[in-house]
Amino acid sequence: MPALRDIYPLYLANEARQPNTDLAVTDKYTGKVATKVALADSKIIDEAIGWAVKAAEPMAEMAAFERQAVLAHCVTRFQERYDELAYALCIEAGKPIRDARGEVGRLIDTFRIAAEESVRITGEIQPLDISPRAKGYQGMWKRVPIGPCSFISPFNFPLNLAAHKIAPALAVGCPFVMKPASRTPLGAIIIGEVLAETKLPKGAFSILPAARDGADLFTVDDRLKLLSFTGSPDVGWDLKARAGKKKVVLELGGNAAVIIDADADIDDAVERTIFGAFYQSGQSCIGVQRIIIHEAVYDAFKSKLVAKAKTLIAGDPHKEETFVGPMIDVKEATRLDTWIQEATGKGATLLCGGKRDGAMLEATLLEGVDRNTKLYREEAFGPVAVLSKFKDFDEALKEVNDSKFGLQAGIFTRDLYKMLRAWDKLDVGGVVIGDVPSYRVDNMPYGGVKDSGLGREGIRFAIEDMTEIRNLVIRRR
Repeated sequence: MPALRDIYPLYLANEARQPNTDLAVTDKYTGKVATKVALADSKIIDEAIGWAVKAAEPMAEMAAFERQAVLAHCVTRFQERYDELAYALCIEAGKPIRDARGEVGRLIDTFRIAAEESVRITGEIQPLDISPRAKGYQGMWKRVPIGPCSFISPFNFPLNLAAHKIAPALAVGCPFVMKPASRTPLGAIIIGEVLAETKLPKGAFSILPAARDGADLFTVDDRLKLLSFTGSPDVGWDLKARAGKKKVVLELGGNAAVIIDADADIDDAVERTIFGAFYQSGQSCIGVQRIIIHEAVYDAFKSKLVAKAKTLIAGDPHKEETFVGPMIDVKEATRLDTWIQEATGKGATLLCGGKRDGAMLEATLLEGVDRNTKLYREEAFGPVAVLSKFKDFDEALKEVNDSKFGLQAGIFTRDLYKMLRAWDKLDVGGVVIGDVPSYRVDNMPYGGVKDSGLGREGIRFAIEDMTEIRNLVIRRR
């Protein structure tokens, strides 16, 4: 079994530094301090941004095969450190070990995709002779790195959501500074350890755990050309308001819905809905929160879903059989417990679960939830989902859209017409047919609308945000 080290550094301009051990990282299941990490202050952050500016030109001058080699090295080293990475995730995030292994696999996929994309960043030849005045003119354009980037990643996917910022930046040649979540910094630090083994120009990367109240430079510093943030909507929109002239990409929250139509394979839909609602202990922005079921199959689906939810094993995330681990801390579990109590107090029926012990919250299902409650309107971000029924498919689509969020939606239907209608009508960033909204592959365009954010991740699409188009016009005489 791997073990954590007693202390971990931060990374400043490609180099490990240990200015202090001020950040304690706890085992989210036991609540005990598992290790200590260096914490960056504003002086260190300022220095890191300065180095990123210096690294912008040599990073842009790296050949495509050189950038690819860096990413390929990361893939190899992550594969070699697979068990260590999974164990660190299990400790720092309380992630059930099976989910932790899955995330390490996605980390590897994301860097592998970036290695492939790094050698196919192309431009276009563009005819300009669209009128007599443009006769003899030829156009072409290419993509160039936007420059130093600022990345802020969340606690729930400490490896893969960091990877979706770091890997495309390396693929295109953008230096960056990253602030990982203070509750889960180890994944990003280990990525930094691997990057430090490469020949990236000095200043190409800095991994800087930092207190939120001392990290304003990640947002407001004008030397940074792009801010990419993944986290809560309240924080994300505030950062955008303070970011100045830099480009901003936001991947924020959701309260994703899944529709179970009358023609669905009920057993399959139950299995996938259980996964969507309760994997990661529900701490996923595309976790299933609203389950909208056709009245013809409502009772059968509900019966099987509740029975399955009651069998889920909750507890120690190190155990192979554990499906539901702890939430990130007691405060978050208490918040969600309060929302459940509010819903039942306003007439909702608790179908299963609902009990909390510290940071542990049982897999919980409710029906008859008032649409004005927080459990329906806000992002639960925990192991809770609510059931409702529909008669007409268009009514179900309207219910999905009855949200300030719009990240992804899932639909279990075999009707091609309904699939296309949903794709046309749902105000979300992605529609998943035959599965839950929680499904994501790391090369697809991923992101939301409304309060769910701006821009798209997925390596090729992130590369577009991290580059600018530079045009060339040639007059032929």
